Amino acid sequence: VQLQASGGGLVQAGGSLRLSCTVSGRVGSRYNQGWFRQAPGKERELVAAVSWSGGRRLYGDSVKGRFTIFREFTNNTLYLQMNSLKAEDTAVYYCAADGDLSTDVPLTRGYEYWGQGTLVTVSS
Repeated sequence: VQLQASGGGLVQAGGSLRLSCTVSGRVGSRYNQGWFRQAPGKERELVAAVSWSGGRRLYGDSVKGRFTIFREFTNNTLYLQMNSLKAEDTAVYYCAADGDLSTDVPLTRGYEYWGQGTLVTVSS
């Protein structure tokens, strides 16, 4: 299983970006998926996650109301719509996936597969 993240870039504070993450390798499979980020000098943190069915989502406190996680099963792509961006959102963003379907709950940790990361820089 391979994850390819894209969509990062430079944006002004208050602007928007949409990140994409394409999953390949096991066509037709379902995954718990999430977005994490890591800013310089800080630990990696959960941004948002969605359960394998798509029925449940959770968000980090710092992004609630501004970011939305969603995906398209037809093309195996996970998205993160980021609005009202702030300078403190600057980080490398990583997508992750996990094939454990035993519970339909968004995972906050323990993901098996990771993408390479995409840099988001928000200028103030």
